[in-house]
Amino acid sequence: MPNPLSARTIELVKQSAPAVAAHASDITKTMYGLLFKDEHIKALFNQANHGENGSQVHALAAAIVGYAQNIDNLAPLLPVIERIAHKHIGFHILSEHYPYVAKSLLAAIREVLGEAVSEELINAWGEAYWFLADTLIEREEQIRAELEKRAGGWNGWREFRVAEKIKESDVVTSFVLRPVDGHGVALHRAGQYLTFDLCLLDGSKMKRNYSISSGPNQGFYRISVKREENGKGGSRYLHDHVAVGTVLKVTPPAGDFYLPEEPTSEMVLLSGGVGLTPMVSMLEAIAGDYPDVEAHFVHGAMNSSTHAMDKHVRSLAQQHGRVAVSTFYSEPAARDVAGFSHDEDGFITRGWLEANTPIDTANFYICGPKPFLRSMVSDLRALGVSSDRIHYEFFGPADELLAA
Repeated sequence: MPNPLSARTIELVKQSAPAVAAHASDITKTMYGLLFKDEHIKALFNQANHGENGSQVHALAAAIVGYAQNIDNLAPLLPVIERIAHKHIGFHILSEHYPYVAKSLLAAIREVLGEAVSEELINAWGEAYWFLADTLIEREEQIRAELEKRAGGWNGWREFRVAEKIKESDVVTSFVLRPVDGHGVALHRAGQYLTFDLCLLDGSKMKRNYSISSGPNQGFYRISVKREENGKGGSRYLHDHVAVGTVLKVTPPAGDFYLPEEPTSEMVLLSGGVGLTPMVSMLEAIAGDYPDVEAHFVHGAMNSSTHAMDKHVRSLAQQHGRVAVSTFYSEPAARDVAGFSHDEDGFITRGWLEANTPIDTANFYICGPKPFLRSMVSDLRALGVSSDRIHYEFFGPADELLAA
C-alpha cells in the first residue's frame, strides 16, 4: 500500500469538496479536453463515453466528489477501486499513463476554480491523486501477474480469430474466438468480460467490453452481442463486417462480477435483454462444476425475436437437474404463447420473485440495462435481501473514481 495521506492533505481536500462538487462536471470536461490533446493517451479510452455530454464525464465528476468527501475513510471505496483496476486491465492502462491524468486533472482544477485555488491546495490534490493512483497501480500489477501465471494467460493485446459466428436471435449473434497463436486461453471467472480493440472500416478505432457467454474452458471464448442500431458502431461492426476468419485484438478476461470459487447452495441468476450473456457463462459453470448448487435462471426479454440462447439454457438446466428456468416476455408476439415459447407475460416483478425464489437465503446475480438493474436491486432490497447477497453488473460506465 502507498504511504498514508498527510493530515493536512486530508483536511484541505475535504474543505475543498463543496467547491469541487459545485464545478465537478466542468472540471472533468476540462480534464478530458486537456488529456485528449495527446492522441496516444486518447486512444487508451473508450471514446463512446467521452463526448461533451458523455456518461463518463458525469460518472467521473460524481466519483471525484465522492473521493473528496470520503478521503478520511476509504474503506467503502475499495470495491470501486477493484472495479476500476479490472477496467484498466481491459483497456491495457499501465503505470506510465497515470502522470498524464495527474497533470490534466490538476490543471483542470486550477483552471475551473481559478483564484480559489492555492498552491497548497493543488499540492494536496496531487498527493491525494497519487495515493489513489499508487493503490490502483499496485492492484493492477497483482492482477496482471496472476493472469500471466495462469495456463494460457497473457498480458496486453493478443490476436484471436473468429472460429464460429452463430445467430442466436434476430438481434443477438455469438462469436467463438480462438487464439491465432494456437495456444490455450486462460480460464476466466464466469461473469467476466473481454475488451476488444476494433478497427472500423473508416480506419477509426474503438475499444469495447463484451461479456464472455461461455463457461470457463482453456480452448476458446464466446461473446454474444446485441446489434444496437443506435449505438456507437461497435456492435454493428461485429454483426455486419466480422466473419469467420476475422482476427480481433483482445486483452485478458477482466471484471469483478463473477461467481465465487465456492458458490452457495442457492443462487438466482437474474437478467434482462442481452444481460443474459454473463449469466449463461455462470450457468455453464454451475452445470459443469457444481452439481449440488440449486439455481434459478430468471430472464426477461421483449419476445421470441430478441430472446437468445433459450434452448441452450434449458438444455443446461436439464443436464444439471437442480436449475429452474423462468422467462418473461414484456411484448409477446402473436406466436408467443405463455407456457410454450416462454413462461410468463409481462415483466419480472417483486411479487413473483418473493413467491418463486429463495429470497431469504439465495445470492442474487443481476445483469441488464440500467432501468432493469435499478428496478431489480430496489425490489430485492425492499424484500429484505441484504446488500452482501446482491451482486450486479451493468452496461456503460459506473460512477467510478478514475475509470477509463
